[in-house]
Amino acid sequence: MPHDFSHEVAVLVDEGSNPFEMGVATELFGLRRPELDRPWYGFTLCAAESSVRMHLGMFTLTGVAGLEAVEAADTVIVPNRPDPERPAKEPVLEAIRAAAARGARLVSFCTGAFTLAQAGVLDGRRATTHWKWAGLFRESYPGVLLEPDVLFVDDGDVLTAAGSAAALDLGLHLISRDHGAEIANAVSRRLVFAGHRDGGQRQFVERPLPPVPDTSLAPVLAWARERLDRPLTVADLAARAAASQATLHRRFRAELGTTPLAWLTTERIALACRLIERGEQRLDQVARASGFGTAANLRTRLRRATGLTPTAYRARFSTAS
Repeated sequence: MPHDFSHEVAVLVDEGSNPFEMGVATELFGLRRPELDRPWYGFTLCAAESSVRMHLGMFTLTGVAGLEAVEAADTVIVPNRPDPERPAKEPVLEAIRAAAARGARLVSFCTGAFTLAQAGVLDGRRATTHWKWAGLFRESYPGVLLEPDVLFVDDGDVLTAAGSAAALDLGLHLISRDHGAEIANAVSRRLVFAGHRDGGQRQFVERPLPPVPDTSLAPVLAWARERLDRPLTVADLAARAAASQATLHRRFRAELGTTPLAWLTTERIALACRLIERGEQRLDQVARASGFGTAANLRTRLRRATGLTPTAYRARFSTAS
């Protein structure tokens, strides 16, 4: 069912920027997707200058739009900073501040969080950046609530991704916010990329390997996903993993950056959203299939997770004809 949708995305590119993050934004928001049968994003690359030399002089972008494109954008994306210790250009910072003042959605990829922080739009807000630069970021911007162990942070109208590949995770999350989980899953399949990656960036931090590495949680997670309609408990997961509940909690924190119960709730919400989007009208059936038990519990959980009632979520995201 086609949806009315008009949303302009502007990507700020700076000298020395990594082409990968720019490519991620282009792939997710700039390519036409006729197979989805719905309006997609307007997309513009912009910069303080009309030509931009990319990282290591790989190539030069010419004919890009000026910073006036930021004024018309609903979402402004700031890719990585080639050198986080080098200040961003003042016209770029002014454009970001103006976008924030009028309520545009601000997004950073990797070290782009330094640009948002320098513009002052992250003060008192939750954010993340690449683990390699977390210490410098915390030292430089103590007023930002840094979360260094996650792939991305959604703080409402300001969203930040941890690293280059995490830009894909955040981009798909944005598509899910705008179009629903089913459409985000369709885009992730086209990309041959997981629509939701388990874990946070702490699993990528350089550290010595333990003498005997823990077995991956993947088999336990797969087992649980097939049984979300059942009253699973942390004890059930621990028994399946052949571990104590305390050990399971430690492994979830180390591998996924969350708790077993929080992970279960997130998986149940995702399943409930997919069922609603596919046209299931019976809330009691959605609640049973996703493990929430009752329609009342489902309503509470869905509103807490998405800010929408089931009826509002269906009206906004249903893909059923």
